[in-house]
Amino acid sequence: MTNLHRLSIRELSEGLQQGKFSSRELTQHYLKRIEKIDAQVKSYVTVTPELALNQADAADAAIKAGNATALAGIPLAHKDIFCTQGVRTSAGSKMLDNFISPYDATVVVKAKEAGLVTLGKVNMDEFAMGSTSESSYYGATKNPWNLDYVPGGSSGGSAAVVAADLAPFATGTDTGGSIRQPASFCGLTGLKPTYGRVSRFGIIAFASSLDQAGPMARSAEDCAYLMNVIAGHDAKDSTSVDKEVDDYVANMNATSVKGLRIGIPKQYFNVAGLAADVKARVEESLKKLEDMGAILVEVDLNMVEAYVPTYYLIAPAEASSNLSRYDGVRYGYRCENPVDLMDLYKRSRSEGFGEEVKRRILIGTYALSAGYYDAYYVKAQKVRRLIQQDFLKAFEQVDVIAAPSAPTTAYKIGANLSPTEMYLGDVYTLAVNLAGLPAINAPVGLDDHNLPVGLQLIGNYWSESQLLSIVHQYQQNTDFHTQRAAIAEENA
Repeated sequence: MTNLHRLSIRELSEGLQQGKFSSRELTQHYLKRIEKIDAQVKSYVTVTPELALNQADAADAAIKAGNATALAGIPLAHKDIFCTQGVRTSAGSKMLDNFISPYDATVVVKAKEAGLVTLGKVNMDEFAMGSTSESSYYGATKNPWNLDYVPGGSSGGSAAVVAADLAPFATGTDTGGSIRQPASFCGLTGLKPTYGRVSRFGIIAFASSLDQAGPMARSAEDCAYLMNVIAGHDAKDSTSVDKEVDDYVANMNATSVKGLRIGIPKQYFNVAGLAADVKARVEESLKKLEDMGAILVEVDLNMVEAYVPTYYLIAPAEASSNLSRYDGVRYGYRCENPVDLMDLYKRSRSEGFGEEVKRRILIGTYALSAGYYDAYYVKAQKVRRLIQQDFLKAFEQVDVIAAPSAPTTAYKIGANLSPTEMYLGDVYTLAVNLAGLPAINAPVGLDDHNLPVGLQLIGNYWSESQLLSIVHQYQQNTDFHTQRAAIAEENA
């Protein structure tokens, strides 16, 4: 079969279970596509053919024996921030270029237990810091819709690998929009779960109170299949919440769009920099939901101007703390011929980290320093609580809140945005992480340059099933999620 990469997760599962094709055949199909296409896209940092084929054979044996899970034998790509035993785990950094993880992240363990096949590890902004995937030590990943453009970030490799049909779905992490924004830029569905819904154990930390793993795929249904695997409590993660997990696939049609109250924050649609064609596509998608029976309700979110400064104090402060472990002593990059211990520290860190990571470490260290801790970090945490309360007040009136996922579509590679311009591009996504809420991106059309536009739906705590269900029903009535990127069409 030549079109296996065009099948949904449900179709792949049924095909494997019914013996229409084997996991080995499916895996080899994807490995051949990676070999043929990925030199142009640059989505993979490490491809693991031997591991993948061994896992595929094990899945085939389990299917033959009749004791396989629903997803056994389906290939998957992991963002290179998930520790993977025996495989290089770099977080897109020179600092960890030589790091072979001695253990698996919980998300990787769960994927293995479900019988999923690991194709490899995909590119990302260094230590998940960035919105374009250009800060990676391994160079920029390209947007499959147009190779002159970025795929977004930091989970740009995860988005590109699915958009180019080089994996059926992928794991990503979202600290300030790093699943939703690249999903928007690459025309995919991407879910950022409630903080604590998916274990962070074995995820290389950026900002511990903000990081959350989630699925990236073509459709809400495909995302639901992966959520069924990765969600749940983990005793190894102290921030993981011991709360019953929904069957996200079974609940695909559980939420009726008819009568659903969708909050429209007027402040979100008056943000400076919101592109006219992005605004138009988002408003068209909301009109479609309204035609399906949803009720659009104007709501106030009054803290919008505080999102960016609050996030860019808290996230760098936590990054400064988390990244202090990379000192050239224990593991990771070490400079050559250090004169003394201080020289080892200084040169290992200055040579091992890229510019964006250094910038955020400096900002965070400053915010945490003795003279400024109360004035900056503590005040930012107080504002964070106000942002959360602002959302909770809105949820008293509505079921979900709608917004663009990003104010623009993808940027050109090498656009050389200033750090401030790049940070302002995250205005619609940051608050969700600050409040710990779940949110999802759904593709809703193309801009004037044929680049994808995304609608973001933000839910109340633990409403992942509801968000997936709403988007699934929207996708039953539209075909935006089925549209293929240029490079995928050329290599159909």
